[in-house]
Amino acid sequence: MRIAVIILSVYIIQIALIAILEFRRPQRAVAWLILSLCCPPAGLVLYYFMGADYWRGRRIRRRSSSGHRGLVTELQGKIDIVSDVSQSGNPQLMGEEHLLRLLCGLSEYPLTGGNSCQILRDGQEAYRAMLEAMEDAREHIHIEFYIFRSDEAGERFQDVMIRKARQGVKVRLLCDGLGSLRLSRPFVRALRQAGVEVHFFLRPLPALASRRFNYRNHRKIVVVDGTVGFTGGFNIGDEYLGKDPHVGHWRDTHVRIEGDAVYSLQDVFLQDWQLAAGNARSHPRLYPKHCGPGSETVLVVASGPDRAVDATQALFTAAIGAAKQRIWITSPYFIPDPAISRALKNAVLGGTDVRIIIPGKPDSQLVYQASLSYLENLQDAGIKFYRYTAGFMHAKVMVIDDLFAAVGSANLDMRSCYSNFELTTLLFDPGRITSLAEDYKRDLERSEFIEPQLFKRRGRKVKLIQGLCQLFSPLL
Repeated sequence: MRIAVIILSVYIIQIALIAILEFRRPQRAVAWLILSLCCPPAGLVLYYFMGADYWRGRRIRRRSSSGHRGLVTELQGKIDIVSDVSQSGNPQLMGEEHLLRLLCGLSEYPLTGGNSCQILRDGQEAYRAMLEAMEDAREHIHIEFYIFRSDEAGERFQDVMIRKARQGVKVRLLCDGLGSLRLSRPFVRALRQAGVEVHFFLRPLPALASRRFNYRNHRKIVVVDGTVGFTGGFNIGDEYLGKDPHVGHWRDTHVRIEGDAVYSLQDVFLQDWQLAAGNARSHPRLYPKHCGPGSETVLVVASGPDRAVDATQALFTAAIGAAKQRIWITSPYFIPDPAISRALKNAVLGGTDVRIIIPGKPDSQLVYQASLSYLENLQDAGIKFYRYTAGFMHAKVMVIDDLFAAVGSANLDMRSCYSNFELTTLLFDPGRITSLAEDYKRDLERSEFIEPQLFKRRGRKVKLIQGLCQLFSPLL
């Protein structure tokens, strides 16, 4: 009897601790509590290893921030900082000083001018542009992806990395430990033997031991010689070229950048490299002076559990709140938190055209059903949802009026908002905004409207499954 009382007391204390530790995110707290109640030993064990705050230990915080606080100071005389809406190159931003200050406040990097951007819309185009830039490298190539596969697409990048490393170019490859778990050892060994530095961000077993298993580096970055950068939604693998028969055509969006915004991409990579490799890389040649190739204004917003502000979540809510005419979103995973849901509803009430394209062919049924569980409530408010039917929609794009457009790695879900290391690029050039809006219109033509009344008539079993998926969606 005494043993039973002790076990019960420990159990109650652990449940109370979950409620206390997760007070900032009630939905996540409820999910963990239900999981712990339904599966007492397993739920609590999972929470111990996966639910811990990333900053449980302060050593990593100090290591990640050292050497990067003075980026703007170091680049004085090199970097073109946009400090006023009149310098943004976008007439629609006039009178939106508060919005611009808010967006800049979410980033540790400055709003930069003098950029030239190119939108890359499919795997062949994106890979060709990245490989061409890598072929031209003279100093260094920095590559960071969530998923890097040792398949035909991966081998194309491997060939260039090995060849450039043998030519004396410093090549560094950083992959997420879980996302790139299937990257073969012979593939990595060949890279290292050629002189390529390869590291993994939070490999599963060390991450489990350090209670950071739930945190993933979802960023996609390529920086060549500190002058050309790439970021967006593409990873490296054959499926991104449409070779996965399950999903077929892969619809994604990447952006190529020349100019001062590349300084920001470079610094994000170097911070991540320092966390994964345990050594800092800093040299003036990593931040060469740019020749002002264009006139576009760009802001890079990095977010993750290593930062005091949930920048992705704040960015989404700020963008939605700023819109007056249109909010056009594509997201492969749609699991909004209450603040984002409320912001979307308020936007519709204010007369804003809110449209969201999600995949019609999911790559994960669990996440897909969780996404669908949120639709009915938002449809009732007037938000229009579409299923992309021409393949798999993986682009993470947001078009806000004619004010700005966002291209990045972050999904409109709670994992991207709170748990993942993400990167979003804000484009303020009117031409880029128009181009992405035209892409969106073409995507709509390849999508089917999810008619609210028909969607409501889905079966009880389907609603039950979706409801259960929604219950645990904060943990997905």
